[in-house]
Amino acid sequence: MTESVFLWVKGLRFSYPECAVLDNLSLAWPSGLALVRGDESTGKTTLLRLLAGELTAQAGSITLQGADLNQASKASAHQVFWADPRSGELDPLTARGWLDSLPARYPRWDAAAVMAHIEGFTLHEHLDKPFYALSTGSKRKVLMAGALASNAPLTLIDEPVGGLDKPSIRYLAQALASQATRPDRLIVVAHYEALADVPWGSVVDLVRL
Repeated sequence: MTESVFLWVKGLRFSYPECAVLDNLSLAWPSGLALVRGDESTGKTTLLRLLAGELTAQAGSITLQGADLNQASKASAHQVFWADPRSGELDPLTARGWLDSLPARYPRWDAAAVMAHIEGFTLHEHLDKPFYALSTGSKRKVLMAGALASNAPLTLIDEPVGGLDKPSIRYLAQALASQATRPDRLIVVAHYEALADVPWGSVVDLVRL
C-alpha cells in the first residue's frame, strides 16, 4: 500500500480565527485524478492552499512522493502547480506572458500540450489580453491550460468550470481523463460535485465543521 501512495496527508488541522475548517484530515492517494468535493465553506480551497504551501497547517503533515512538503516548500516549488483563480496577482500580465513564464519554473513543461489546450479551450483570441481584461471563464481556461501543461507532479485546480461554456467543460473532462493513468502525476480538483466523464481515482467529501 505504501509504495502506491503518491500523496500522504496525515492529521491535517487548520483553523481561521473565526472558524475551524479542517480537523484531523488524513488522505492516502495514488497518482491519477483526485476530487475534493463539498459545499461552500467546507474547506476545499483551503485544502488546496495547504497542499500548495500557501497556508501552513496548525498540525499534520503533507508528503509528496516521500518528500515532506512542509519542510521543503521552496525547494519543491517546481513539484506543485497552484494558481488561485480568485487572486488578482496576475492581473497586469497577459495570458501569453504568463504562459511563457512557466517553462522556467516547471522542468517537465510540455509545449505541445499547452498549444493543444489553447486550441481546446479556444483561447487564441485572448492570449494578448491582460488577466484583468479576461472574463471569469477565460481566466480559468488560461490557468488550466498552464496547469495541465506544467506536468507538475502535484497539480491543483480549484472550481474549474466557473464561467466555462459547455464545449470547454467537455474539453476539460477529456483533458483530465487523458491524465488518469499516469504514474508520475496527481491532479487534485476541488469542485462541489463530480464532473461528468472524468474517471476519478480518489474522492474525498468535505463537510462544514
